[in-house]
Amino acid sequence: MRILVCDDEDLARERLVRLLRDVEDCEVVGEAENGRDALEKVEILEPDLVLLDIRMPVMDGIACAEALSRLDNPPAVIFITAFDEHALAAFQVEAVGYLLKPVRREQLNEALARAARLNRAQLQQIKEKVPAMGQPDARQHIAARTHRGMELIPINEIYYFLADQKYITVRHAKGEILIDETLKELEEEFGGRFLRVHRNALLAPQFLDGLETNTAGQTFVRFKGINEKLLVSRRHLSHLREKMQSL
Repeated sequence: MRILVCDDEDLARERLVRLLRDVEDCEVVGEAENGRDALEKVEILEPDLVLLDIRMPVMDGIACAEALSRLDNPPAVIFITAFDEHALAAFQVEAVGYLLKPVRREQLNEALARAARLNRAQLQQIKEKVPAMGQPDARQHIAARTHRGMELIPINEIYYFLADQKYITVRHAKGEILIDETLKELEEEFGGRFLRVHRNALLAPQFLDGLETNTAGQTFVRFKGINEKLLVSRRHLSHLREKMQSL
């Protein structure tokens, strides 16, 4: 089994690597210090399993696991947590692997024996239960698999999310990607960072440049830095005007 170890604490990574050396048929193929680093290493190293800390800077373990679950052939995931025993009930219920810090040899062996790929339904259930135990911060990146590999788009570089049938177009400073999330999920996760202007569109207020109306009476929003416009529904127009006055 090829294993990638991801933890932002050097000592924690070293302990895991040391313990894994004594596990038969296991090979540590790499180390990562945050979720973003882990995603890049997974693309290169193609591990069978990722030992993934939950609380990390740049990109936490939950966000990283979500991105991994979108791969065509995702690795198995074992979460590493500092949550107390009561909080771990969420992970036990969803039947995913976890290790409680400080990791012990017996615990590691048991987790490796039941390691399995984390499916999207399990991940969503964990995300819903985690707030009671101190939820990791909202994602700082949107991840998507493209022809260039795994791309990570910083949230603060995203102009808008636009829904089109089953996919969402993410328009960002360097182009666009497609993801298979929903606008409702994105709106709930990012709260006030994006504003609904249409049933199929959310935009980042900091990129607003102004409004214009065509001869048919339709209102569009202009953006700073890109020559594109989005249609604003009448239902959301007054709220948008109020938001622009406060910027």
